[in-house]
Amino acid sequence: MKILKLLKELYEDAKNIKEKDPASRNIIEVMILYPGFHILVFHRISHFLYIHKLLFLARLNSQLGRFFTGIEIHPGAKIGRRFFIDHGMGIVIGETATIGNDCTMYHNATLGGTGKDKYKRHPDIGNNVMIGAGAKILGPVIIGNNVKIGANSTVFKNIPDNVTVIKYNEIIKK
Repeated sequence: MKILKLLKELYEDAKNIKEKDPASRNIIEVMILYPGFHILVFHRISHFLYIHKLLFLARLNSQLGRFFTGIEIHPGAKIGRRFFIDHGMGIVIGETATIGNDCTMYHNATLGGTGKDKYKRHPDIGNNVMIGAGAKILGPVIIGNNVKIGANSTVFKNIPDNVTVIKYNEIIKK
């Protein structure tokens, strides 16, 4: 039963990528050629192993995913449905990060820690959030729903719903 759920979620991920990326021609192309989809396959398996306390196997699988895609997602990270990683090279997502549904993340972005926190170390990302290329969201911050984080922004404070962040925590209200 869990395998069927996993396959449905992966198909939903592929369909979402196909709809959001104007360069994709069909779902089969996404499944075969897109590293953003490949890492979701690796991550969903790694996360399953992680929650079942098979930590070594979870990390091994996630490192294989990193090797093949250039995208590093810790097996403990919780990722919602229809996550789109576009041009994913250099993406890092930490162990205690959570990502809501319908989010998009571009290359070289980080959901990381600051080294100051002990248990919850990484960001919580709401639904329908866009994280621009090179953006760094650091520490146990909360990013609201419908937020856009501009390219190369650095965020280490909570961000409310429905805003755009540019540069260093500069907020543009909608």
